[in-house]
Amino acid sequence: MNAGWKTVVIVTALAALSGCARSMSGDVYSRERVQRVQTVEYGHVIEVRHVLIEGTKSGLGAFAGSAMGGALGSGIGRGAGTTIAVVGGMIAGGVAGAAVEEGATKQPGLEITVRMDAGTTFAIVQGVDPPVRVGDRVQMLRNPDGSARVIPLAAAAPPGTPVPAPPPPR
Repeated sequence: MNAGWKTVVIVTALAALSGCARSMSGDVYSRERVQRVQTVEYGHVIEVRHVLIEGTKSGLGAFAGSAMGGALGSGIGRGAGTTIAVVGGMIAGGVAGAAVEEGATKQPGLEITVRMDAGTTFAIVQGVDPPVRVGDRVQMLRNPDGSARVIPLAAAAPPGTPVPAPPPPR
């Protein structure tokens, strides 16, 4: 494989890896979620715990790493030596690419426990944006597929909208 093709393979693999990250933020909506009805419930945050959301393991990182490793290995040796270098490069590149994908898409998160106005308690894990603190009045937006997000009410309300008072203690 000549140097031009190696460059194309490496650039393509890096571009593929950069597209792996998906936001877990409460402030970011995927294109599939836009213009979908969500059920809204209100409550108060009773606990917040910092967690780590593991990275994706889609196989794309391993594929891209294998392509890069094979391309780099093709320039080593001659004959059977080149074949061994390509196969070894693909294996090592696949392992490294999978680790890079998982590391690049790993992100900090919050486990948020909310006592809803109706009396039920829920816990949800989402990205750290928007920031949520114990005592915050929040709205939980639920999707028909069971996924949800928690948004601080002051951040969710349009400017000038009064924030409802918390319910009296029980």
